[in-house]
Amino acid sequence: MSRLIFEELNTAEQALRENLHRHDLDPTAREHMERALSHVHEAYIATNEIGKARSVHRLVGDLEKVERLTEKVRRRYRVGIATKSIHV
Repeated sequence: MSRLIFEELNTAEQALRENLHRHDLDPTAREHMERALSHVHEAYIATNEIGKARSVHRLVGDLEKVERLTEKVRRRYRVGIATKSIHV
């Protein structure tokens, strides 16, 4: 039973990864696929390592924290570039 689950999770991961390499992908679709990939990875852990996976609620919370941190770093980087002066 778990072998079939692993095969299906691997198939799902491959399909998501292939689609994420497309350059014509809508940004909203990309976000959903990235989030889905995280869920597939967590489902693999939940199936393979009983009791070690995060709940869906906790996974989503963790992903949102990472997204906020990434956006904060991007904002700082953009501001840092915009405010630096170049002396010649």
